[in-house]
This record gives sequence, C-alpha cells and structure tokens, in this order.
Amino acid sequence: MLRFFTHTKSVKTAETGLPTPTKHDLWCLPLGGVGEIGQNMMIYGHAGHYLMVDCGMGFEPVKGSSTQFERVVADPSSLAPQLSRLQAIVITHGHEDHIGGLLTLWPTLQVPIYASSFAMAQIQRKFAESEQNLNPTFITIEPLQTIAIGAFGVKWIPITHSIPQSHSLLISTELGAILHTADWKIDPQPLVDKAFSFAPFSQLKNLLAVVGDSTNALKPGKTPSESACYAGLLHCVQQQPNRVVVSCFSSNIARLITLARVAKASGRYFAFAGRALERMVSIAKQLNYWPAELKPISLNEIGYLPRHEVMLITTGSQGEPRSGLWRLARGQHPSCELDAEDTVIFSAIKIPDNIARIDQLIGALQRYQLTIIHAQDHPALSLHVSGHPSQEDLIALYQQLKPPLLIPVHGEPEHLQAHADLVMRHRLAKEVLLGENGDLFRIKPFVKLERQKVKTGHLYIED
Repeated sequence: MLRFFTHTKSVKTAETGLPTPTKHDLWCLPLGGVGEIGQNMMIYGHAGHYLMVDCGMGFEPVKGSSTQFERVVADPSSLAPQLSRLQAIVITHGHEDHIGGLLTLWPTLQVPIYASSFAMAQIQRKFAESEQNLNPTFITIEPLQTIAIGAFGVKWIPITHSIPQSHSLLISTELGAILHTADWKIDPQPLVDKAFSFAPFSQLKNLLAVVGDSTNALKPGKTPSESACYAGLLHCVQQQPNRVVVSCFSSNIARLITLARVAKASGRYFAFAGRALERMVSIAKQLNYWPAELKPISLNEIGYLPRHEVMLITTGSQGEPRSGLWRLARGQHPSCELDAEDTVIFSAIKIPDNIARIDQLIGALQRYQLTIIHAQDHPALSLHVSGHPSQEDLIALYQQLKPPLLIPVHGEPEHLQAHADLVMRHRLAKEVLLGENGDLFRIKPFVKLERQKVKTGHLYIED
C-alpha cells in the first residue's frame, strides 16, 4: 500500500514529466538522495533514453513524534508520461537506501534490474518473500563488466564500502562519460573484498562529470580502514565481566566477521538476533564470504551458558522499533534477557535523523543498570568506522580523475555544500553544480542547472 505526498519545496511551475533528451543531450536528475540521506534515485537522460541508478528507501518522521518514523521511497511519477523511455534500473550496492524501494516501485516501472551477485541475492529474496506475483528480469553483473543498456554503456568499477561488492558506475555515451561514484571509501584492508585501487579511475577517458558521494565531506582527514575495528572491539569486549550485546549495521559483513573473531579470541560463544542479520549472514555464507571456522550458536542455546561466555550480535544500532535490541530493552526477547552489569556496545554511528530514537533506546536499556558503550563516545578505540570518504579521500580521488564538473549528491545540504567548497578550494574540478532533488543537471551540450524541473516527493510504504 502506498500513500503519496509532495515535498513542500516543490514549486508550482515544475513540469509534470521528465524532459526528452536528444542525441545532443546528456543530463541527470535526482528524484531522491540529494539534499537528504537515503532514498537514492538518479535518472540519467541521453538520446531518447532514461537510465535509473539505484532505487532506495528512507525514513520520514511521523507527524508530531521525534522517535517514530515511516518507511518511504522517492516518488517516480515524473517518469509516467514517458515511462517507455526507461531502459533499466542499475544498482550500485545492496544497502537499503539504494535497493529498498525496488519491491514497491518495480510493478510500476517494469524494467530489468542489473546488480552484483551480492546485491542481487538480497533483491531476489525480497521479491521471493513478497506476496505479490512478480516476475522481474534480473541480470547479474561481474566487476569491470561493461553492458550496453539503451543509449548508455554501463561499467561497474569495484570500490570499497561497508557492504560486499560495492561499485561505482562509469556511464558512457557517444558524448562522453559520467562517473557515478555511489558510496565508497579508500580501504587498503576491507576484510571481505579486494583493497581499493585507483587504477581503474586513473585510466578513465573523456570524463565529463563526477556525481559524487558527499556523506563525510564535513570530516577532515582520512576514513580509517574496516580492519581498524578489531583491536578496539577486542580490547573493549575483554574488559567486560558478563554478557556482551553488540549492535551494528546488519549489512556490514566485515564487521560481523570481526565480531565473530573477537568473540572467539575472548573465549565467548556468539549468536545472531534479528531477521536482517540472519538474512545477511545467510547470503554471506551462500556467496562464500563467511569464514567456515566462525560458527554461531543457536539463540536457543544462549540462555544456558554462563554470562561471561556470551556475545549476542543484534540489530538496533539506529533505534529501530522492531529490532532485537529494542526487544531486549522491553524484556520481550524470546531467547535472552538482560541482567545488571551486562554490557551493550553500539558498533555504529548515530545517523542524525535517528538520534532521538537511539537516545530513547539507550534510556530504556539503562534501567537494567547496564554498561553502555557507544562507538561515537570512544573515537580512539575505533569501535566503528565509516564507509564513506572523508576530505583527504575525496581530494585523493579527484586528483586522479581531474573532473571538469562535479555534482555533489548523497547528503543533506550542509554535506553537499562542504563537498562543493572542498573541491573549489583545492581546484579539483573546473565547475560544480550544487542542487537538490528535482533539479535538472545539464552536462551536454552545455553545463547548466535548471531548478525544480520536476516535482519530487515520497511514497509511504505501509506494512
């Protein structure tokens, strides 16, 4: 079930549909993910064809509440007048803010979906578990593969991020190419994928523009490697005398492997609590990402073990109401309960939109007289590291690319502005177009930003 609403910032003069690109035109238009975190959805246009990059989910606060949220996806109704021009949906990686809208929108869009094997396994499970009678065309890509899709050539360039098989997209046309970076970081030891390499980026030719990740553009320095988490988490867990509960992002397979290794090194058994975690670990095993020697125990066994021998890995790092950690906080978990002097570790950041409900969850946990350790309060321990590029990482990549044009995306206005300021201050691009959802970013035959070319909004996903 869907309910429609339109952003109040959409203007009355906006067109009802996307413009038709000629063979002389190359442009992009974000329907989600620019000026906000989540709901990533970018439309590229050239020679009469459209290409959709990512189809993500986000959250909107319930009116009058600071802790309750509803799931939403970007509204694609501006495509409706010319939906036949849409050639495909191409996926950069398997995070929900990039794939979480597919099940909702595919019945309307009805085009092939291209993704890596890891993202595709997630997507196929969503469709298989749905009660809808859907039969999409799924096309699994290989790293560095280039596929002709309508008027576009799309190449998946491997990058490092906080989920396996993440890719930047090189979108090529007869007019030139655009690099859509997606979410990325420079990680020399990502644990589950190959190290980040500049080589594919230094070889790019006829590059017209970079559409780039802005999430950490406010942060100086370099983003640490995922491998940095092991020492801090081990030290932290070894100091705890009783049961340890760790909450993290369920999609971060490298972090889950690190926690399993920490459990083993500290003499603890570990178990997973939360459907999202169980699903992701199952996919990791299916695709040979999970080390065979790291064997979780069943949740049913965890209550019979001495507290000092237990690590429970659970969902809830962002205060999600139906997560495993909230069930523990309410005393409603069927397999485990918290006791005084247990420890809860948040191996994650506080995403700004989620701070109120995270703090509410922490308040609920504190009534058990627990030790609560949040990664954000102990930066020196590296209990969590980001999956996005900080300022020095952005500089390093753009020095390789030397893009004529930068279009900052994936971030709230302050992140986009910081990204633009950094690039202009260091003269990393000749030009920057700074806009928001609904703006048309013209790249060819000339560079121009046309404000609010189409109306944008969200669709609520009802359970």
